[in-house]
Amino acid sequence: MVLGKVKSLTISFDCLNDSNVPVYSSGDTVSGRVSLEVTGEIRVKSLKIHARGHAKVRWTESRNAGSNTAYTQNYTEEVEYFNHKDILVGQERDDDNSEEGLHTIHSGRHEYAFSFELPQTNTLLSFDLCVLHRPLATSFEGRYGSVRYWVKAELHRPWLLPVKLKKEFTVFEHIDINTPSLLSPQAGTKEKTLCCWLCTSGPISLSAKIERKGYTPGESIQIFAEIENCSSRVVVPKAAIYQTQAFYAKGKMKEVKQLVANLRGESLSSGKTETWNGKQLKIPPVSPSILDCSIIRVEYSLMVYVDIPGAMDLFLNLPLVIGTIPLHPFGSRTSSVSSQGSMNMNWLGLTLPERLEAPPSYAEVVTGENRQSGLAPVAAFDDFQRALQGPLFAYIQEFRFLPPPLYSEIDPNPDQPADDRPSCPSR
Repeated sequence: MVLGKVKSLTISFDCLNDSNVPVYSSGDTVSGRVSLEVTGEIRVKSLKIHARGHAKVRWTESRNAGSNTAYTQNYTEEVEYFNHKDILVGQERDDDNSEEGLHTIHSGRHEYAFSFELPQTNTLLSFDLCVLHRPLATSFEGRYGSVRYWVKAELHRPWLLPVKLKKEFTVFEHIDINTPSLLSPQAGTKEKTLCCWLCTSGPISLSAKIERKGYTPGESIQIFAEIENCSSRVVVPKAAIYQTQAFYAKGKMKEVKQLVANLRGESLSSGKTETWNGKQLKIPPVSPSILDCSIIRVEYSLMVYVDIPGAMDLFLNLPLVIGTIPLHPFGSRTSSVSSQGSMNMNWLGLTLPERLEAPPSYAEVVTGENRQSGLAPVAAFDDFQRALQGPLFAYIQEFRFLPPPLYSEIDPNPDQPADDRPSCPSR
């Protein structure tokens, strides 16, 4: 008897978007088919699928244990979101090569359907508070960790190694920016005085405001700012969007900060003031914020700063949240045309644009001790936090119009009778 051969084993998903990428969210049903093409007749023990979703963090650090001793410390952590197994053909058997109970698959192409449900968002009630717990995190690929979801097919035959195939799919958890916390304006103000030995120049002041905290990829952030240069130097106002990836394992944190987009204003000489009356900075296709994962966080911020030659830059950090559900066209007076379109799935590539002109280096605002310890750079931002403790600066004032006069049935200026009208003096 001539044994048949496995020509191909493939996995396909039923749910595909315009980019031909399978995309799901919490509570969705993932369905698809495992296609098996064989030449001749084969006998199999089982054809299984294994679906899994997990977040995983991993990095290493070198440690010194003495003058001539060094070792490597591994930091790993993992969170499992779901683990589903199913048998499409045959049955679960002990790992033996018995010919009994085998399933025969004839020559040709065969398809086997599979289906499973992703964990649903759970609502937990605690006293009078309603806490939303999301069991899934958005798919993500970072330098020190990832969030991945996949389906693996395994074909087991006696006396032969199993044939395996794994195919990933994408999960994103919706972030609706039409919520009060994400529609609130973000603003701040800061001032810096330059000193050189016994000579002190005038201050450089920076005030900035954006209309809301939540945005979606493809939107443009309108920046309202005022920069006043009372120093003796020529300064340049700039703005940049940063993505910060934070990875947590064994009580340690590893952070990666990347430039997403930036812009440059006009040079500002001594005694001059520049006003940004809605200067636009477009958000490229980036991944949404990840805020609910215990070991991986992806956050964004808008840095508005003044580039000061020969001194540390004056900067303001305004937090951002990149969501998936755009601003409702009637949800806010600040809605824009770009926010009303469908969600761009180009962020799945997770590629950031090339750096055109870098904002201040990360080393300028984070000490070497903080970088080595892997802790969040809290100390370097103390002055920024102190600035936010005061009243937030609101540079753009609302236009205020006088109300129309009250309606009345009585004419306040009635026509006067002819006899009561004043007569023109005769010449």
